[in-house]
Amino acid sequence: MIDVNKTGRKLLQRHETYLVLLILVFSAIIANASDAFLTSGNLLSVLRGGSGIGILAVAFFVALIGGGIDISFPAIAISGQYIAIRTMLALQLDSIGIAFLISITVGIVFGLINAFFITRFRIQAMIVTLATSSLFHGALLEFVGTDSVNVGRLPTSITDFGRMTVFQFQTAEGPQGLSIFVGILAVVVLATWFLLQHTMLGRGIYAIGGDAEGAKRAGFNVTRIQYFIFGYVGFLSGIMGIIHVALIRYAHPANIVGDNTLLRVIAAVILGGTSITGGRGTLTGTMLGVLLIVLVDRHLIMLGVPPAWTNFFVGVVIVVGVVATHLRMKFEKHRRGELTVERAH
Repeated sequence: MIDVNKTGRKLLQRHETYLVLLILVFSAIIANASDAFLTSGNLLSVLRGGSGIGILAVAFFVALIGGGIDISFPAIAISGQYIAIRTMLALQLDSIGIAFLISITVGIVFGLINAFFITRFRIQAMIVTLATSSLFHGALLEFVGTDSVNVGRLPTSITDFGRMTVFQFQTAEGPQGLSIFVGILAVVVLATWFLLQHTMLGRGIYAIGGDAEGAKRAGFNVTRIQYFIFGYVGFLSGIMGIIHVALIRYAHPANIVGDNTLLRVIAAVILGGTSITGGRGTLTGTMLGVLLIVLVDRHLIMLGVPPAWTNFFVGVVIVVGVVATHLRMKFEKHRRGELTVERAH
């Protein structure tokens, strides 16, 4: 038989439980303020619009779990996107597969550049990626261009991809469909979960985030794993770049890097309970954090709250998340110390 009390205590100890409650409370408030919130069209739109942020959150989550803070992913995503679009226009290509191939290739190359500087010169990931973010974006503006590409000039395959659905169904509001973007996000989350939980590479990522020297003594190749981590961040950023342009049907080199995407992704991952110092966190918490950030971002206006308060909320989330991580680490150290004393007696 299931011990209900024990199960309840375990649930109350999980960070994700409180996130679910917070999402439910916020949703109830919005639903009470607007009848449009709980419509299938709005909920499907939330999932579609949040898919790109979700993919970047997975990328940032993997880097953070591995003990590194990568803040170059917006610049990588827009570089992959814009280079892919400009290349397709210049060569008169029209294939969504080619778009993804170019964007992902750019993303991986830029991610490996980050890994090279981090591993070769032993510089903190945040410092390296802060520098390369400006480097990548500046090079994009200088050598690729600054012209915008509107929907009329975009390759047809991009706009067609933006309308694709995994499946469709009929509702009182008319025909509705689950966007292909949500399907891609689901594949990314499941593949990353399997990698982190069921492979030696995943164990190495967690080990490096917890204690890089300890992981090295345990036999993990820290350099190779770091190359994988930042290459993977670039890979996912390349995917998000194409999803983003298919979503908004407009390409411009100032997109993604100039719309607070970085802060929203960081807030979602920290809100999801991932330790800012690495080695601890779950994809479930990260996805719940993404959902809450997207809900707040899209629906605060329904409560009559000015859009500027969204940025305020995101800032509060980051500050509270960092403080909570620090307090949790202090509590666990204190608890381990008490256990050591008890065992000694």
